[in-house]
Amino acid sequence: MTVEQKSYETTIETFEAAAKISRENARRKGNVVYLDSESADEVMITADLHGNRMNFNRILEIADLDQNPKRQLILQEVCHGGPTYPKSGGCMSHLMLEDVAALIVKYPEQVCFIISNHELAELCDFPISKGGRMLNLLFRCGLQEMYGEHTKEVHQGYLEFLRSLPIGVNVNQNTLVCHSLPKKCDEIPFDTTLLEREITFEDYETSGSLTRLVWGRDFRQENVDAFAEQIGVELFVTGHEPCREGFQSPNNRQVIIDCCCQMPMYMMLSLDQTLTHQTLLDNVHQLHSSSTHTDTCEA
Repeated sequence: MTVEQKSYETTIETFEAAAKISRENARRKGNVVYLDSESADEVMITADLHGNRMNFNRILEIADLDQNPKRQLILQEVCHGGPTYPKSGGCMSHLMLEDVAALIVKYPEQVCFIISNHELAELCDFPISKGGRMLNLLFRCGLQEMYGEHTKEVHQGYLEFLRSLPIGVNVNQNTLVCHSLPKKCDEIPFDTTLLEREITFEDYETSGSLTRLVWGRDFRQENVDAFAEQIGVELFVTGHEPCREGFQSPNNRQVIIDCCCQMPMYMMLSLDQTLTHQTLLDNVHQLHSSSTHTDTCEA
C-alpha cells in the first residue's frame, strides 16, 4: 500500500466512522442533540470558522477535551475560506472538515458538528460566489490537489458525513444552538417536524425546510418570537451573520457569535444554571486575548 492509498482510504474510513457516531449519538433525538446537566458539566459553543486554522487551534486549546471529559464542544461551518494551495489556488478548508471528523471519532461523547449553509452547499452542490470566487469550485480544486485520482471517492465520504449532521443542539431544554433562523416564521410557520423526522430531498431544495433554517437572516423580534413558540424553546445561539465585534444580540432571544472575524468570540455555558438571555451574553468570551486576525468571513 502506498502512502497516497493509505491517506485517501484512511480519510474515507474516518468520515464513515464520524457519520456513524453522529447518527447514533445517544443524546440525539431526530435531528437535534439534547444536552443538560446530567450529560455534561458545560458546553463550549463556537460558530463560523471558514478554514481559519489559527482560530480552530485556539478553540481546541480552550476546549482542552482531554482534561475536561464532561465538557461538550459544538462546532459549525468550517468549509470555504482560509489558506489556499500555492499550486492550484484550491481551498484548503477541506482539511479542517477532515479534522472535525477525526475529532468526532476521537471524542465521540464530547464533540458535535451541526449543519450550516456552506456545508449544505457542498452537500447539494449549490454554487456560492464571494468576491468573484466560486467557493465550491475552489473547494473541489483543493480536494483534487490533495487526492488526485481518488478525489471522487473521498468526496463521497465527505457527503456521507455531511448527511449525518444534526441541525442543532438543545441546551437545558430552553436554548437551541443552530446555524441561523428561518425567515418569516410569523407569516409562514416553520415545519417543526424537521426536528424529529428523516430529512428528505425536498428539505435540501432551495425552498426546503433545512435550507430555510440555515440560510435565513430574519432576526426581527416578531420572527424570533414566532419561531421560538413553534419549536418550543426560549433562546437561540447562532452563527451565520458576520459580527464586527465578534458577537451581537439583534433581539431579546438570540445571541450571534462569530469565530472568524477580527475579534472572534465563543460561548462557554455551565449546564447547572438556568439559561437566560443575559446569561448567554455574560458567557461570551474572546477567543484571543489580543486579536490581530484580519481574515474575512464567508457568511
